[in-house]
Amino acid sequence: MKNICLIEDEENIVELVKLNLEIEGFKVKSFQNGMRAKEAILEIIQFDLIILDVMLPEYSGFDLCKDIRELSDVPVLFLSAKGIATDRIHGLKLGANDYLAKPFDLEELILRIHNLVSSKIDVKINSLQIGEVKVNFSSYEAKDSQSNTIHVFSKREIELLELFNEYEGKVISRDLILDKLWGKDNFPTSRTIDNYILTFRKIFESNARDPEFFHSVRGVGYRFTLHSPK
Repeated sequence: MKNICLIEDEENIVELVKLNLEIEGFKVKSFQNGMRAKEAILEIIQFDLIILDVMLPEYSGFDLCKDIRELSDVPVLFLSAKGIATDRIHGLKLGANDYLAKPFDLEELILRIHNLVSSKIDVKINSLQIGEVKVNFSSYEAKDSQSNTIHVFSKREIELLELFNEYEGKVISRDLILDKLWGKDNFPTSRTIDNYILTFRKIFESNARDPEFFHSVRGVGYRFTLHSPK
């Protein structure tokens, strides 16, 4: 099931869009205040699509889109009464994937949403090259091409590496990691994840104190990058 975040302050539009998207099989969470959405940005960027109004209370959709693009390439669809060409161009320049003016045709909106979420193809990969080390997700092994050292991972370590690869380049919170891998009925601490990261740095990083791949984001979580962040 695809998850959609709807950031819109008009109650009637929220109800209409949410109802019809749920009929289409989507799971929808909504925010009706720009500042509250900004405060939840690390949660929002984990969705499969963000539908974003421009004129929001306290914090504009344009500003929010700019913030989102600093953290993630999640698809963004502007849905706004500001439909003149200059506004559409501005929204697209900020990194939005699409822009639909109000009033809109509901069928057209749903088609655009399907197009945006279907462009995110989930590909199950079998291996991953991190620096000089190649991880085989099937055998749970990693081999260093320089030293020929082979490390055998636990199932949980492999799951965590797969999750980091899925969110490559994005900030991912400790809470989201715990929820994805341990679920809500288990109660490990965030320190559990920190210990896994220490292990990964010993295996993959040439200098664990100056990591190239597994970066700490103070007070939030981690960002895994295969390339140096911009």
